[in-house]
Amino acid sequence: MQANSNILQMKYARIVESFAHKTGLSYEEALGKFYDSVTYDLIKNGVADMHCFSDEYLVDELLIEYKYK
Repeated sequence: MQANSNILQMKYARIVESFAHKTGLSYEEALGKFYDSVTYDLIKNGVADMHCFSDEYLVDELLIEYKYK
């Protein structure tokens, strides 16, 4: 399924903000890590409808991916 790009951009912003808060990274650092992540690639490419998962779940995926958790 293809998600609306505006909705995805807002979702990305919420994910990055939460990721930055939970890791203590600056927003810019968190943004860089997000766009370099496997999690972002999965969301962007519509794999397993990852865009349908909650923001919190996706933040947890980032925390695991970057070994913060």
